[in-house]
Amino acid sequence: MAFAAIIISFILCIGSPSPTLANPSSIITESVFRQFFPSNVANPFYTYSDFIAAANGFPAFGSTGSLDVQRRELAAYFANVKQETGTLQFIREINQNNVYCDTRGGVSCPAGDMAYYGRGPLQLTWNYNYDAAGRAFNMNLLQNPDQVAQNGLLAWRASVWFWMQNSNCHTAITQNQGFGATIRAINGAVECGRGSETQPAQNRINYYRDFCSQLGVSPGENLGCA
Repeated sequence: MAFAAIIISFILCIGSPSPTLANPSSIITESVFRQFFPSNVANPFYTYSDFIAAANGFPAFGSTGSLDVQRRELAAYFANVKQETGTLQFIREINQNNVYCDTRGGVSCPAGDMAYYGRGPLQLTWNYNYDAAGRAFNMNLLQNPDQVAQNGLLAWRASVWFWMQNSNCHTAITQNQGFGATIRAINGAVECGRGSETQPAQNRINYYRDFCSQLGVSPGENLGCA
């Protein structure tokens, strides 16, 4: 009896399906992308094909954890993208008079103190972020940060790189910290810790809930950052 039970258990074990793993292109199809960002609103600079090509360079992006977690991560990423770019309308930050030059970490600002304003889907800012992204892509973005606004593929790559490598966004979702942690990582100094949700943070939360609904997944908990 014991031997038979072991055999049955072994057969059941090897016959059990493994967890369904997806990738960004299977969750965010071109049709879904256009539902999120209608072509009559989004700037043609931002293409679906460039997004997928950029995402494929980061295998863990939108592919970590259960299918629900993967959907939440992509919903969270695009909710922040929508807020940062006005539904993919803007390539460069509207107000380019802010100074995003901080040399305390040893990174200079050779393009000028006011050159490191936001660009791309997550509006990459600060000299040290351009420097780190440039090193990741073997490019000199510190000297010429506007390359991010001139090349659609690079713009998407820089945003996914920031999400994965230079912030807590990826782990916030995959380790179940909640969507609010992505807001803190991207613009927490401006939008978070005010006692109640600021309008920009609430926008992000609303977009996230909407995208989760469209992807058929619950948004989880800890959505805000007040």
